[in-house]
Amino acid sequence: MTKPPPCKRKKATSAASGDSTPPDNLAQENISQEQNPATATITVTAVEIPELTEQEQSDRLRLERKVERAVFEAGKALMELRDRRLYRSTHKTFDEYCLNRFGYNRSRSYQLVDAAIVIDNLQKCPQFVAILPTAEGQVRPMTKLEPQQQHEVWLTAVEQAGGKVPTGRIVKDVVQRIMERTQVPNTYQIGEVCQIIAKDNPELRGKGGCWGIVSQVNDFSCTVTTWDGEYTVRIDHLKPLNYLESECQQMQLLCDRINRLRNSGKLEASAEAVLKCLGELKRPYLTEFEEKLLKFIELECGISKSQTD
Repeated sequence: MTKPPPCKRKKATSAASGDSTPPDNLAQENISQEQNPATATITVTAVEIPELTEQEQSDRLRLERKVERAVFEAGKALMELRDRRLYRSTHKTFDEYCLNRFGYNRSRSYQLVDAAIVIDNLQKCPQFVAILPTAEGQVRPMTKLEPQQQHEVWLTAVEQAGGKVPTGRIVKDVVQRIMERTQVPNTYQIGEVCQIIAKDNPELRGKGGCWGIVSQVNDFSCTVTTWDGEYTVRIDHLKPLNYLESECQQMQLLCDRINRLRNSGKLEASAEAVLKCLGELKRPYLTEFEEKLLKFIELECGISKSQTD
């Protein structure tokens, strides 16, 4: 009996077996078929912003004007509260009232008052009506100037700011140039005793009221030696004390004694506080108690008597 030929089992094949393209090439083809991002078209829906109506334009100008005049109105109100003493029913002094009611210390209250005075002066010139100070710091450098000088400074500062409201720094620089142009000659002499007036100079913070010995005279400033070091100060921040020559010599000796103590490196905080008080004296001599106290500190720091004579 003849046997039938053996059956050959067919191998299972995938549906894609008929495609001879390797899998990696397939992925590349799929990527190539996608749209190139560089040439993709992005649809942007434009949102139309409606123009301001006539009423909205009027409201905007009115509100902007309120913001611009906020400093002026605040200073003018404080001035009236002070001059009419409208605080008297609740507070003894204007300073106490401002601190309790608005959180303004004396300095801040009067900065706003002074700013209102300057802005009121600037408003008198037609070319300044549209461009007026909007912050107290823009006005502060001008408060000590004459009204006509204030006009000149503000006009120059606005021009430098490109026809916009200038910053306080621009105004300060313009004021400085005008002061140097109109500055009186520096009449201070080396060895003269003068007092530092801090005014609105942040670099002199904490030095107001201190006396100093002039050690160098410049065109518009002096280098002065105080109880805690040397400082170069513009002459408008100095006040002559008009001491006699002998009194200036006594103050020079005191200044030397204080600086020897500070350079000793042995000062405690309490002793330094004493020296600070001596550095703010309003007279050209020490009281008996002050002399004893200074000698005691010198003794504790190892400063001999021969060094202080």
